[in-house]
Amino acid sequence: MITVSIYEDNAQLRESLGILIDGSEGFTVVGTFPNCNNIVDDCMQHPADVLLLDIDMPGLKGIEGLKLLRASGNTETKVLMLTVFDDDKSVFDAIQSGANGYLLKKTAPSKLLEHIYDAYHGGSPMTSSVATQVLKMFSEIYSRKKDNYNLTAREREVLEYLVKGYSYKMIAADMFIAIDTVRSHIKKIYEKLHVNSKSEAVAKAFKDRIV
Repeated sequence: MITVSIYEDNAQLRESLGILIDGSEGFTVVGTFPNCNNIVDDCMQHPADVLLLDIDMPGLKGIEGLKLLRASGNTETKVLMLTVFDDDKSVFDAIQSGANGYLLKKTAPSKLLEHIYDAYHGGSPMTSSVATQVLKMFSEIYSRKKDNYNLTAREREVLEYLVKGYSYKMIAADMFIAIDTVRSHIKKIYEKLHVNSKSEAVAKAFKDRIV
């Protein structure tokens, strides 16, 4: 039996979803809520396998509620966003915040039950149009031209050594240059990357795929 909780501020829709899910074999509704202001306590008092979570609710918004739930240490409950919003930002924020799936409210009842079942068994269901957006977003991210921040070949080489964890002395020895020269290169690297420390430079190198 898959247990489900519903977070939806529209009373009529909340009731309809409850009747649909509770009346379907293999599913039972353990809680229905008009907002997610107390989502952490709700989930402790009414444990559910899967949450249907609206994004736009009075008080705490759905994505903020999701963040609270995950921050509380609850990573086991599957959370499906059920919303009318299919813009890139909402989709990306939900996924980044720990959502297990993203469904539009126009999803057919039979499909909704399939998606809940899929999420319970470890899947990441998405309305087809949303899945297309997600693929497009990731495609754009990975196809972006790498920005080298106008680093010279020598500066890129020094940055590669920093990423590998080399000290100034080790870099100087490997590159057959003076430590002061290494310091000069690193100062220019910091200026071009707009960072103030080695850790920030390394993080940016990974994030922007500079090396």
